[in-house]
Amino acid sequence: MGISVTQLLIVLAIVVVLFGTKRLKNIGGDLGGAIRGFRSAMKDGEGDKNLDDKEEDIIEAEVTSKTTEQDKV
Repeated sequence: MGISVTQLLIVLAIVVVLFGTKRLKNIGGDLGGAIRGFRSAMKDGEGDKNLDDKEEDIIEAEVTSKTTEQDKV
């Protein structure tokens, strides 16, 4: 029921004919750059997670009064 090797080769040949090898190379490079950027952003996000755990960064406060737009009119 799976895809055979011959079916994959036929699909690959159709894709190459439709897009051309130069465009496929550009698409592959763009996709690789996007994946690298995503991984880099994920690593940066993990570094920020450690900053949130520090007690020094937590600000505790209490609301003493609440004003709304109707109160100002």
